[in-house]
Amino acid sequence: MTADALLSRQRITVGGRRLCFAQWGDPDGAPIFALHGTPGGRLNRHPDERVYTSLGARMITYDRPGYGGSDRMPGRSVVDASTDVAALADHLGIGRFAVTGSSGGAPHALAVAARLGERVVRARCNVGIVPFGLDDFDFYAGMEAENVVEFGWAVEGETRLVAQLEPKLRDMGERVAADPAKLLGDDVKLDDADRAVLARPDMAALTRETTKDLLIGGVWGWVDDDLAFVNPWGFDVSEIAVPVRVTYGQKDVLVPAAHGAWLGRNIPGAEVIVDRAAGHLSDLDTVAEATRWLVSGNTPR
Repeated sequence: MTADALLSRQRITVGGRRLCFAQWGDPDGAPIFALHGTPGGRLNRHPDERVYTSLGARMITYDRPGYGGSDRMPGRSVVDASTDVAALADHLGIGRFAVTGSSGGAPHALAVAARLGERVVRARCNVGIVPFGLDDFDFYAGMEAENVVEFGWAVEGETRLVAQLEPKLRDMGERVAADPAKLLGDDVKLDDADRAVLARPDMAALTRETTKDLLIGGVWGWVDDDLAFVNPWGFDVSEIAVPVRVTYGQKDVLVPAAHGAWLGRNIPGAEVIVDRAAGHLSDLDTVAEATRWLVSGNTPR
């Protein structure tokens, strides 16, 4: 853990559950809750935490229930993230804040924007999926086969999902120990832009750290995320009334661009930013730019 980490493993109790969180960057900066992807955890962040300090950001991350140091919450839905974020904000004495989520964190960030709108100054939804089972949307079109199969396991239910994700998590740990760039494996047909991000030395060190913590927590957070995605989210994106940026990569095969386009059309007043050269994983300069917007609402021209 670097010296720039304020606290990497704090806990509070929410509804009888332990919730583990961390803080990064400027302790007096603009508070931003960053909701990790699937699978992931509170250690997912920019590999150079000085970026947060330089931008005046107080970045707060936490393990969703079942991940890392947070207790499982069986049957949780996407909207339950708003309860956990509210509890963390109250504990930290934070009134208003920004929220961001990428990939599996994006629906949870939208839940926070929808249900805690009076406290949310800005929200970012990056490479997020749409609600499952929409009549007018082909959820799987353009999606990489591994992800299609995983969502299928989730539809079959918890027993099937646990049986499949446990060995998948073990395999991930073995791959990352040998080569962090292999986080997602060779069978996943990522765009070259994504492979380049994973191959960065700073990302390799972060991947080792985050995967080690993920293995300690076990598979339950991943299981409950997937189950939540294919069941009703507990809110509608049309409820959102705060400034939202929807960002996605045109070359994304894990969450195809059509998902981002749908969210951009259906979140009221959303600003949509499409990176034509990007896949699922953001270039680190893009992460810094997104943080700047979350802090101030401004980006360089």
